[in-house]
Amino acid sequence: MKITDLLVKRIVLPLKQPFKIALGTNFEYEGVVVQIHTNEGITGIGEASPSPRITGETTGTVIDVIENKIKPLLIGKNPLDIEKILDEINSAILYNSSAKCAIDIALYDILGKHAKLPLYKLLGGFKQKIITSVTIGIKGVKDTVLEARELVAQGAKVIKVKIGLAPVEDIEKIKALREEIGYDIKIRVDANQGYEPREAVRVLNKIEQYEIEFAEQPVAYWDIQGLKQVRDSVNIPIMVDESLHSARDAINLIRANACDIFNIKLMKSGGIREASKIANIAESAGIPCMLGCMVETRIGVGAATHLALALKNIKYADLDGHLFLKEDIVEGGVITEKGIDRVTSEPGIGVKLIKKVF
Repeated sequence: MKITDLLVKRIVLPLKQPFKIALGTNFEYEGVVVQIHTNEGITGIGEASPSPRITGETTGTVIDVIENKIKPLLIGKNPLDIEKILDEINSAILYNSSAKCAIDIALYDILGKHAKLPLYKLLGGFKQKIITSVTIGIKGVKDTVLEARELVAQGAKVIKVKIGLAPVEDIEKIKALREEIGYDIKIRVDANQGYEPREAVRVLNKIEQYEIEFAEQPVAYWDIQGLKQVRDSVNIPIMVDESLHSARDAINLIRANACDIFNIKLMKSGGIREASKIANIAESAGIPCMLGCMVETRIGVGAATHLALALKNIKYADLDGHLFLKEDIVEGGVITEKGIDRVTSEPGIGVKLIKKVF
C-alpha cells in the first residue's frame, strides 16, 4: 500500500455558547482536517485542534507545515509503517504537535481500516466504555449551578468546573454546586494555570470538604516546583495538563514528584503514538492517567476515545469536546450517552464525513 495524496482543510464551526477558561474565551472552533489517500482505496482521516496558548499553533501554521513539510515526506510511503513515518516527521519538525497529531490519527485510521477492526481493539482493547466528565466553563455562581443542574438531568456522572480567575468566587461556586447536585455526582476542578501556588493551596484547602475528585493544573505550566508545593500542601489529588506534552515531560514530572495524575491529550503529545508512551511510562511509575481533549470534532475526540478504551492505565476521561459544537462535520467516532463514552464497531476510528469538507 502506498500514500498517493494528502488533503488538508481549515474548518470553522460555531459553539453552542462561549467557552471561557482562565487562559481566554472561545466563541467558535477553528480546526484543521486532513485526509490521507492510498492506492488501495483506503482513506484515513485526522484532525488538528491548534491552540496558540497551549500548542503554539494556529490553523494557518498547521496547514503550512502539513502542506510544505509533512506532505512531501508522506507521498509514496506505506501508511502502515507508522513508527517509521512518525519518526521521520519528528526528525524533520521539532514542534507543531497538533499538526503531527492530525497525521498520526489519519495513519492509525488507515491501519484500523486495513485490519478491518476498530482502532481500540488493535491498540489493546482493555474496555468497552469509559465515564467522561462534562465541562462547565468559567461562569458566575448562579449560571454554573443552572448548567450543572441541566447536565445532571441529562445523565452526567462527573462535572468538571473551570476555575482560576476569581479565588473567592471559585470557593463559593463549588460550595453552591455541592448544595445543588449533592454528593452522588463527582466534581473535578481545572484552573488552567490560573493561580499562584499559595493561592492555589488556599482555594483547594477550602474546597476539599466538598469532595473534589482532583484538581487540574493549578499553576503555570513551567512552575514544576510550584506544582509540587501545591501537591505537598493539599489533600486533593493534583493532575497536570499543560505541563505535560511529551514522554520526556512525563519522566521529568515523575522525578519531581510534582503530581498524582496525568492528563494526556493527543493534540499536545502529537498523537496516539506519543500519548501511548506517556501512559505506559505513567503506569510504570504508578501514576494513573486521564485522556483529555480540546474542543474538537468527533474525529479527534473519537481517536482519543479509542486510546482511552484500549489502555488499562487510562482510568479517567474528559472527552467531551465535541459536545460544545453547535454542528459537526462527521458522525460516529464516539457516542456519548448519559456521561459515558463508547465507540462504534466500525473499522479505524469509525468516523464518516457528513458535510463536504474537501
